[in-house]
Amino acid sequence: GVVPGFLNSLQVGLYTLVLSLAIGVPAGYALARYAFAGREPYQLFLLLTRALPIVVLSVPLAKVFLTTGLYDTTYAVTLLHTALALPTTVLITSAVFVAVPRDHEEAAMIFGATPLQAVLRVVMPQALPGIAAAAMFTFVMSWNEVLGAAILTLNQRTLPAQVLATLGDSPLAYRFAGGLALVLPAVVFIAVMRRYLINMWGTTLR
Repeated sequence: GVVPGFLNSLQVGLYTLVLSLAIGVPAGYALARYAFAGREPYQLFLLLTRALPIVVLSVPLAKVFLTTGLYDTTYAVTLLHTALALPTTVLITSAVFVAVPRDHEEAAMIFGATPLQAVLRVVMPQALPGIAAAAMFTFVMSWNEVLGAAILTLNQRTLPAQVLATLGDSPLAYRFAGGLALVLPAVVFIAVMRRYLINMWGTTLR
């Protein structure tokens, strides 16, 4: 079951990455650029999902997914992983957008850019390292998460859930092979995204 589990994990990880960035990046920009009522409590509320044990989220979600027909699908695991990853994505990207000077955005609009063009052409390139960091954390979290995937799936297990389910029956060599298959994709993804990351002094890692 390693190959189907590997493909399921890859699908869940990529879907979680896309959903988290599609929702989290605009939310992070809004937190960084706009003052609105309840902004501070909202940021604190974001952390509530991370404060709960995964099993507390997974069990009621399993009931909901059984009712809606999503149980034992990669989409169910994707939704759970997106909920777990969104707080980190929003908070990281909001901190990055705060560091991008508002003057750059305003200067672009003075020279004729629309607000959307200013964001896409001026702000986003400067925020790319932080977005890459959020993407890295999201993918690795989704790839390594096992408890929620084990609760929400039976036949469409992700690789960690499949390895966990077969640990008692597999020969030792297969256990090590499954562990290697778990590690390699996350290492490759980090290696690819590493060039976009910045350290605390703002220099690009090479």
